[in-house]
Amino acid sequence: MSAVLHTAAAPAATIPAVGFGEATRTWLRIGLLSFGGPAGQIALMHKVLVEEKHWVDEARFLHALNYCMLLPGPEAQQLATYVGWLLHGIRGGVVAGLLFILPGALVMLALAGLYAGYADLALVGAAFFGIKAAVLVVVVEAVLRIGRRALKSRAAVAVAVAAFVAIFFLNAPFPLIVLSAAAIGTLLHQLRPGLLAGTAGHGPAGTSAVDRRPPSGARGAFIAATVCLVLWVAPIALLLAFVGPDNVFGQIALFFSKMAVVTFGGAYAVLSYVAQQAVDGFGWLAPGEMLDGLGLAETTPGPLILVTQFVGFLAAWREAEGMSPWVAGTAGAALTLWVTFVPCFLWIFLGAPFIERLRGNRALDAALSAITAAVVGVVLNLGVWFALHVFFATVDEARFGPVRLLVPAWASVDPAALGLSLLAAIALLRLKLPMPAVLAGSAAAGVALALAG
Repeated sequence: MSAVLHTAAAPAATIPAVGFGEATRTWLRIGLLSFGGPAGQIALMHKVLVEEKHWVDEARFLHALNYCMLLPGPEAQQLATYVGWLLHGIRGGVVAGLLFILPGALVMLALAGLYAGYADLALVGAAFFGIKAAVLVVVVEAVLRIGRRALKSRAAVAVAVAAFVAIFFLNAPFPLIVLSAAAIGTLLHQLRPGLLAGTAGHGPAGTSAVDRRPPSGARGAFIAATVCLVLWVAPIALLLAFVGPDNVFGQIALFFSKMAVVTFGGAYAVLSYVAQQAVDGFGWLAPGEMLDGLGLAETTPGPLILVTQFVGFLAAWREAEGMSPWVAGTAGAALTLWVTFVPCFLWIFLGAPFIERLRGNRALDAALSAITAAVVGVVLNLGVWFALHVFFATVDEARFGPVRLLVPAWASVDPAALGLSLLAAIALLRLKLPMPAVLAGSAAAGVALALAG
C-alpha cells in the first residue's frame, strides 16, 4: 500500500498535543468518507493523519500498516484502531475502530433489508444484475492494484501462481495458503534476505504527535485484550447453550468467529473464503448473491468486510424460526458484526505494544511480502470464480483426482452481462471514474435493459 503514500514531516514546534474530542471528530470524518476499499481508505487515513494533522509520521504509519496486514480481518479498520491507540491509548483505539465501522454498518443494514425484502421485484433485480457485472471489474482492478505492489520479483510471482493453483484447482483451505506463504517468506529471508521483502518503511519513529505520549504499556494492553476476549467468547457460549450449534444463529456465531481468526490478507481474500463457505458450505446464498452483497459493500463507507453483515442478514432472514424475518435478519446482522469485529480490537490491543518494539524487523516484512503475494493469487481466484457465475448460467464441476475444474456451459453465456462488464471496465480502468458512480451507472444500465426487454 506504500505506493499510495508520500512522506510528510513537520517541525516539532508545529505539532500540538491531540485532544480527544478533536480525534473523535476526525475519526468520525474518516468513517463517513472511507469509500473505495482498503487502498482508498488507507490513502485517506494517510492524507489526514500524516499529511494534514501530522499526528503520526511516515515510518510509524507504515509500520502499523504492515502489522495490520499480517492480521486476520480488515487491515484498514485495524490500522485506524492502532493509530487511535497510539494517540489516546485503549479508549482512543476503541473510538477510532468503532467510528470506522458504524456509519457503513448502519447503511449496510438498510441495504440488506431492502435486498431481502424487495430483490424479487423485477426492476430491483435488474439493478443488482448491473451491479454484479460492475463488481466483477472491481475485483479485477483489485488484482491489478495489489499485483503492482506485491509482485516485484520472480519469487513473488511464483508465490502468487502457487496460491492460485492451490485454491482454484486443488480447493486448498485459505488459512493453509496464508500460513504456507508466511513460512516461505521467512525461509527465503533466511536464504536470500531482501528477495521478497519490499520497502517496509520501518525504522525509528519520527517527530509526530504520537511521540508526545507513550502509548499504554503491556499491562494495560493485556487487560484490554482480556476484556475483548471475554466480550467475544462469552456471548457465543451463551448463544450455543440456548440454541445449539445447528441453529442458524449458532452457525453464524461459530463461522464468523472462525473467519475472524483465519482470514488473512484483506477484504478480497476474506471474500473468497466467505463465498466458498456461505455458498457451497452452508447454502445461505447463491453465487450471484455474493456479488450483490459485494456491490452493496462497495457503495457504503467503511471496510468491505461489512459484506459479511449482508451474509448474516440473509442467512437469518431465510432460516427464521418463530420470529419475524426482519427481526431475525437484524439479529443475524448484529451477531455477525459482533463476532467479526470484536476480535479485531483484540489483535490490536494485545499485539500493538510488542509490535512497536519490532520496528526494523526484516523477517516480519519478508513474511508479510509473501502473504501479500499469495493474496494476489487468492483474489485472482475470486475474480475467475465470479466471472464464471456472472457470464454463464450453468457452471459444472469436473474432478481428476485431487484436481477440480470449473467448466462453463458455453451455450449459457449471457451477452448482456459481458457487455455491462466491458463498459464498467472502460469506466473504471480506463476513464478512472469513481467506483460509486460506476456501480450506480451499472445498476441504471441493468434497469434500462430490463425496461427495453
